[in-house]
Amino acid sequence: MDKPKIHPLIAILIGVISVSTSAILVKLVEADSGVIAFYRMLFSVLLMAPTFLIYYRKELIDIEKKDWIFSIIAGIFLAFHFILWFESLRYTSVASSTVLVTLQPLFAIIGTFVFFKEPIAFKTVFSGIVAIAGSVLISWGDFKVGGLAFYGDMLALIACALVTGYMLFGQEVRKRVSLTTYTIIVYTASTITLFFYILFKGESFGPYPRMDWIWFLLLAIVPNLLGHNLFNWALKWVSANVISIAILFEPVGASILAYFIFNEHLVTTQVIGGVIVIVGITLFVIDESKINKLFQKNY
Repeated sequence: MDKPKIHPLIAILIGVISVSTSAILVKLVEADSGVIAFYRMLFSVLLMAPTFLIYYRKELIDIEKKDWIFSIIAGIFLAFHFILWFESLRYTSVASSTVLVTLQPLFAIIGTFVFFKEPIAFKTVFSGIVAIAGSVLISWGDFKVGGLAFYGDMLALIACALVTGYMLFGQEVRKRVSLTTYTIIVYTASTITLFFYILFKGESFGPYPRMDWIWFLLLAIVPNLLGHNLFNWALKWVSANVISIAILFEPVGASILAYFIFNEHLVTTQVIGGVIVIVGITLFVIDESKINKLFQKNY
């Protein structure tokens, strides 16, 4: 295997910092949630289009009907994930919203069990209970703070379920379609969905202040293309579990940025609940067989 020009862990660190900016950039924009999501996806498609048209456009001919359908459905799920998650940030804190969205692996387990009949191990059940307990603590604390914060938490949870649906529909397609081609199909479907959503809601496509256009563009470049692309690049040298654990630190990075930019302070229930969620998801994604081998080797 070729030696990478930079250490994969450095790329993962930059990726985590990049995705941590997503919630911050959303809160800086004054536009409606659907509009923010639309321009984030539109600019992502436009930025990817040259590479796709030069190197990958011929792949469209070989895509099966089922893969087209699944990719379009994935794009629709992604569109509404962004709408609800961005909307949640209007009501609850960056910390609560981003932590609750990290529950995605648990929703994925439920989805694979229901739709693909995959068995659920004891470790999965235990880690799920731990993570859910943490999310309940966060939501309960926000409910005591105010009903709107609790409402924002619920939107974040629904957004988490939707992004899980996006992942489940995409996992089969990715076995047969390249990353770039799949991504641009999904992003295009998502952009079209958001376009009609904005028309239906009667929201405005513009004009917006110049800074809003800068935030729209940065949302496409930093968390979308830079963050997730770095994770995909690092997969060549590190396991998916390493990246899954690294992504759990997105709420940490987002909370630190929110503290300095928006002066958002964390309450005790958010800190304790967030730590419990991260521990639960870490237990879920960690590979216990490798730990056992390491333990046996050393002792």
